[in-house]
Parts: sequence; structure tokens; C-alpha cells
Amino acid sequence: MSSQQADSVDLARVRRATPAMQVRKARVADAEAFALMMADPGVYPQLLQMPYGDADLWRQRLTQMAGSEKGDLLLVVEVDGAVTGSAGLHSTGASPRRRHAMGLGIQVLPDWQGRGVGSLLMQSLCDYADRWLGVWRLELTVYTDNHRAQALYRRFGFADEGVHRGYALRDGVYVDALSMARVMPRS
Repeated sequence: MSSQQADSVDLARVRRATPAMQVRKARVADAEAFALMMADPGVYPQLLQMPYGDADLWRQRLTQMAGSEKGDLLLVVEVDGAVTGSAGLHSTGASPRRRHAMGLGIQVLPDWQGRGVGSLLMQSLCDYADRWLGVWRLELTVYTDNHRAQALYRRFGFADEGVHRGYALRDGVYVDALSMARVMPRS
């Protein structure tokens, strides 16, 4: 069984387990949900987000993203009308020599971690990047102590590329981050 088939089987299991789980494009109206998710103490320490974010900031970010022509995509998973996680593809910069690559970011509320939200978001983003954008390289960074996230990324074909020592300040301590990437699977 190929990796892609395994992911599809896994995704089918996830959908059966939580039939109300829906993936959709983020909307400006999701600003309050983003503010709550990114302010969750189980979420922001694993990201480059700061505590105490607010809905106005997220309304501004979501408005900018909606008007962007860079090809960025921001998705959410919604369960019974509530946002439980989000993930996005983002351009790596203005250089035409980096058009083949995009950055990936993902976050899931703690109560929904390990319940298929991350897998659904990863499957959706990888499919979009492969089948609709022709992105050859997906890149991300993850803290070296976030083993659960690293395992998720590896299931979707991401490989370790290197360690950034002292990458970010988290709760008063400089922590290392792992650089990971996935190149488009060959048919």
C-alpha cells in the first residue's frame, strides 16, 4: 500500500469516527474563533504566536489573506459549528526562484488533538498543494520537543532537514526547532 493510499484509508477512518467534522476555507467571520484558539495555553506555546491575541488582529489578518493573490490558503476544521483547528499554506517570499515552495502551519485545540483534526487538515493541504498548485516543496518548522506533531508530519511524507538552535523564545527559554520538508510525491 502506498503512503497516499494509507493516508486515504486513515482519513476514511477519521471521517467515520467524527461524521460532523468538516474542512472549509477560513472566513473573516472566524476571527473570534482564531483569537480563542491562538490564545489557548495548549496551542500558542507550540507556535510563534504570542499570548493575548485578540479578534481584531485576527479579523485584520483574515481580511488580508482573503484579498491576497499569492496563492495562500487557510483552512479550518469545524465540528458542530465550532472551529477545532486550522492550517495554512503560505508563500515563502517574493522571489520567483522560490515559487515552487510553500510554508505550512497547523494548530489544533488540545481537546481535539489525536482525534483526526490534524490528519484531515494535513491531507487537505497536501492534496491542494499537489493537485491544484503544483507545489514541489512544502516546508515547516516544529519545536524539537513536539514529538506528536513531528509524527503527524512524517506520516505525510515530511523529512527532517536540520535543527535551528535557539530558534525562538518560549516561556522565557530559547528552544530549538526542527526544519522539515516534503517534496511532491512522484506518480
